[in-house]
Amino acid sequence: MPKRRVSLAVLATVAGLAAAAAVPSAAAPTLAAAPVSLDQLASGVLQQLNAIRRQHALVAVKVNQSLADAASSHSDEMASEGYFDHASGDGTAFWKRIGRWYGADGYTYWSVGENLLWSSPEADAPKALRLWMASKPHRANILNPAWREIGISAVHLDRAPGVYGGEPTTIITMDFGVRR
Repeated sequence: MPKRRVSLAVLATVAGLAAAAAVPSAAAPTLAAAPVSLDQLASGVLQQLNAIRRQHALVAVKVNQSLADAASSHSDEMASEGYFDHASGDGTAFWKRIGRWYGADGYTYWSVGENLLWSSPEADAPKALRLWMASKPHRANILNPAWREIGISAVHLDRAPGVYGGEPTTIITMDFGVRR
């Protein structure tokens, strides 16, 4: 399935935001050029997130490749299967899904969170963070002082299936984590 994707390790909250309403469609997802490059979007989200955390006297989160892989896998699955949810398409809870990549083995403390966003292709990092900060559960995730690592994935499809209504869609997944 053609799509463009970029990932960074990022931590996130357990809530999803749809920045655009859509109706189901049987249209096949296709690749398109997003107005904002996905590399710039993911990097910008990390920069904006850490700026907000610093404003609130919190430590910056660092990219973790395992969390980035978890975020990437979930963004890809939502895009290809046409759904928007923290649970996987097979119903697996978000924390179990993330745990496949970012496991708790060997650690006495482990916690993860997730923020999701779906928007038009014009989505940029400041807009994404404004939307998340305006949502109480997303804001709580962003400002959670426990988070130390993050994985971020941005995916764009020209015609996204299912809940995206065949419209051009950008999906961002942020997976947060801490283990010690």
